[in-house]
Amino acid sequence: MRSSRTPELRDAIDRTGYYPDVVAAGVDAAVAGEEVVSFFVHHEPTFDRDEVRRHLSVVVLTPSRLILAHTDEHEGDDLLPEPYTSTSTEAIRLSSVKSVVVTRMIANPASGPSRPAEAVMTIGWGGVSRVDLEPAGCSDPDCDADHGYTGVLASDDFSLRVSAAADGVEAVDRLLAFAESLSARTQ
Repeated sequence: MRSSRTPELRDAIDRTGYYPDVVAAGVDAAVAGEEVVSFFVHHEPTFDRDEVRRHLSVVVLTPSRLILAHTDEHEGDDLLPEPYTSTSTEAIRLSSVKSVVVTRMIANPASGPSRPAEAVMTIGWGGVSRVDLEPAGCSDPDCDADHGYTGVLASDDFSLRVSAAADGVEAVDRLLAFAESLSARTQ
């Protein structure tokens, strides 16, 4: 990672305290020396019975690609008896990104514009699609014909939710800034 935003990205990864060298190595390999235009780092702990499991998502925008990196921790198992992490990265050509959906949740909207309390960014590029089907019908209440099904095919490849209550107001602002940067570069 050699761009001017790279040191900021590394600092953000370090601040999570979540295996920063492991995470940075995975991100660095996926970025492959390209300039880091924008990024977002999200640390999400989850509860698994009596244990806390941590998950870190790093989303990086380069001039030509969107990089997604996910790192999870696992307890030992049959193959790896000691605790370990798994880091998965995916690189998507920006020309493949079909949609960037941003949802902002504003508390007390009657009071006028305010900072979002939550934001959700969903990115679609066609890697994962979801089909929602339901029986089709007609307006005739006496009709008992089979009208087949109707549905929606939605691209739902990656979604990230951040809230001011859980992650801080600055995290919501950073996610919205990243989404704006990505949206501006998709064609």
